[in-house]
Amino acid sequence: MTSTKAGFLMGEGIEKSVRVISMKSVPYRLIICIGFLLSACSTPPSRFGVYQQSDGTIGVHSPKDAKEEEAQEMALAECKKLGKRTATIIDSRKTVNDRFPMTYNYLCR
Repeated sequence: MTSTKAGFLMGEGIEKSVRVISMKSVPYRLIICIGFLLSACSTPPSRFGVYQQSDGTIGVHSPKDAKEEEAQEMALAECKKLGKRTATIIDSRKTVNDRFPMTYNYLCR
């Protein structure tokens, strides 16, 4: 046997054809990956701005059309992330921000 026949019998020819097939499918995989990345980037932003203050309270910036109960639900979700069970409102105030005209502060217990 020559080295070419021995190489083919050992699978070298099959290996080259597999590489050719996988190289042809790379652009399709790339397009699919880019599609997934773009769809992940297009998720809508939250309507509320939720943050934890340095004193441990939770602040919620609320949009114009939101109710106080919705802001409390957002604060409760943040409190649960911290291992607390309840969110009690401390105060609320108007802001000069057009996007978030109300700010609510909650204490997690």
